Amino acid sequence: MHEMNNLAAIDLNLLVVLEALLAERHVSRAAIRLNKSQPAVSHALARLRHLLDDPLLVRRQGGLEPTARAMEISPALTEALDRMRHLLAPAGFDPATERRTFRLAMSDYGAAVILPALLPLMRAQAPQVDLMVSQASREVMVSQIVDGEIDLAFGVFPDLDRSVRSHRLFDERFACLADAASLGGRKTMDLATYLKRPHALVDLRPERQSEVDKALAGLGRKRRLCLIIPHWGVGPHLIAGTDLVLTIASRILPAPDNRICVFAPPFEIPAFQFTQIWHKRRDGDPAHQWLRSQLQHLLDG
Repeated sequence: MHEMNNLAAIDLNLLVVLEALLAERHVSRAAIRLNKSQPAVSHALARLRHLLDDPLLVRRQGGLEPTARAMEISPALTEALDRMRHLLAPAGFDPATERRTFRLAMSDYGAAVILPALLPLMRAQAPQVDLMVSQASREVMVSQIVDGEIDLAFGVFPDLDRSVRSHRLFDERFACLADAASLGGRKTMDLATYLKRPHALVDLRPERQSEVDKALAGLGRKRRLCLIIPHWGVGPHLIAGTDLVLTIASRILPAPDNRICVFAPPFEIPAFQFTQIWHKRRDGDPAHQWLRSQLQHLLDG
């Protein structure tokens, strides 16, 4: 451990390897990420274990699990390396010429809203900039932001760590979908009818009370959920030919379909803010600033 206290005695590239291993939790994937051979990464891990006097990553069910010591140093390591990258990076960011990879996290709702607007702009203005998009629950996305595993996350985040910045991109409202034939020519539905129908819910964590169910609970009412799925995109396509009602965010309503009736909810559901979040360590990164500003311009409303 005394060797780690003497920076001149160690190869600082080992810290870059450790960052990749903590992010990937797999030697082969870390090697691909670093453009190194697997033996080279394994050798670096062995050196890190010696220097830190800790296993750092232990094998569990086909992958590697960080030790308590590794989890303790991970946020500080990421922040230190990000500061070094920022220090060594060019003073500005020229999207037309510079290479960069941004790691983004969002649900399929976020992907449906963000990517069709963002990708044409990126290809036209920043052709050398790549995007890596992942999906996770909101809690996991916040954790990934704090740990430095992703650059930006998008969604609804009511509770954030003080180190996490956020910016509202737009306010979203809800709409209801039902099979048109099942409505008998009506174009809407009253609350009593709404509550008599079975419902579909889109949620990555169905054990959590949704915004719709919170609004109903405020009225002392409850609906029956007979279908719970994790994907926003498929939801609207499951309604035709059934007695189900789907209450979803209005920005991902499907293309007009005479089999489906779209109508306003028969009770008040508060709008929700869709935001982008990032860690404060990214505040001064010119490339990160550029991407945030483009998203703000594309989606703010």
